[in-house]
Amino acid sequence: MSEVPPHVTALAERWVRARTGDDLAGAETLRGEIEAEGWLVRALGEGFDLVPRPSFEVWPTVSAVPVPEKPMNPENAEGSVKAGRVTGTVPLEEGTSEAERVREAAAPGARPERLGDLEAERVAGTEAAPAQEPEGVELTGRAGKNRGPGNASGAGGRDRTGEDRGDPERMIESQLLWDASLSVSRLDEEVTPVEPEEPVAPPSVTVALVVDGWPEDLLECVRAVVARTEARIIALDLGNVDGAGEVLEELVKEYPHRVEAWHVAEIAHWRGGTAGWGESRTKLLKLDGADVHVVMETSTILDGDAITPLIKVLEDDVVAAGWKGVDPGEDGHDWHEAGPGEVKGVLGHLFAVRRDAALAAGGFSRDARYYRNADLEFSLLLPGTVVALDRDLPVHQERHRGYHDVDPAYRDRESRRTYDRVLGLLRST
Repeated sequence: MSEVPPHVTALAERWVRARTGDDLAGAETLRGEIEAEGWLVRALGEGFDLVPRPSFEVWPTVSAVPVPEKPMNPENAEGSVKAGRVTGTVPLEEGTSEAERVREAAAPGARPERLGDLEAERVAGTEAAPAQEPEGVELTGRAGKNRGPGNASGAGGRDRTGEDRGDPERMIESQLLWDASLSVSRLDEEVTPVEPEEPVAPPSVTVALVVDGWPEDLLECVRAVVARTEARIIALDLGNVDGAGEVLEELVKEYPHRVEAWHVAEIAHWRGGTAGWGESRTKLLKLDGADVHVVMETSTILDGDAITPLIKVLEDDVVAAGWKGVDPGEDGHDWHEAGPGEVKGVLGHLFAVRRDAALAAGGFSRDARYYRNADLEFSLLLPGTVVALDRDLPVHQERHRGYHDVDPAYRDRESRRTYDRVLGLLRST
């Protein structure tokens, strides 16, 4: 890493004083000056940390990441996602080409008003009815045409008396056609058109990842999701720890239609930074526009399509479905594994939730600075039934670094803080 110039260090020291003194405007100005020098500053405990500014866009904090009024639904978007920016267009009729729309308008019972005026005119002129040569004898048996020499007897045309008799064979065909039309035509009766049933589109799905280091885990996790599912991925990088943010950007380039990346300078609270787990998860939820939001850890690796089975059970009042479920003991302590079926809580290793239900619950608790027990708190807040599919899903977990590689004292302290809120929720229900 390049050595930090002394004047940049001095700016960072002033940034800390402004930040701790609630001079937010001054802190933001100093942050901009530091970035102009090619560095990023981030809070680290009571002090600060300086890292070289990367080539991709980095927001200062999780809260600073902008949320669109209407996040783009991945099922309605065309184009690519790059560096936290979605580019592309939204088709007027999802999955419908111009030719298909023309055929639809020309078909019986269709609604031409769905097309533009020029298209409707083109449909009426070219698709609705081909040009015909009028031949009266084919409909009335009159003004017949001679079929060739020797046709002066009664085979058609005029008879010996000079009367126009037409073609008898065509007269018979015409009469049969007329009789058939009368037998099925009931113009005086009201006909109710049968509306075709609209096919039910599958829900759109996004897998959400919080990236707080361990780039190798991130790489394996994302590639497994891309290879074994059709889900889109949205990831929030906290601080580019160990180059995880740079690996995330490489994945965006590798899978531009599948991976969306957001970067912040903050690092995770458990690492001594200020980015909490609950705040980060709620930001991902708000950035997502899919019907189903999948919470997943980078230590969770799909061996097959483990997402679709979770989506399929989100019916009726089921609002969330997870890989692993747990239930509390009678005293509210000593949670034990449970499922398959209805459970009190699902673990954050992998679970799917209806996005509207998650938003109705207020997202994830901002007070949850660490993940442990925050998944239980979120489960208890959901307005509906929570189920677990147990261990039959094609998925496994590598070393759970978020638990094993965290300072034990910090882990226990933050877990207890969150569990006190879980106990309160259990007592209230």
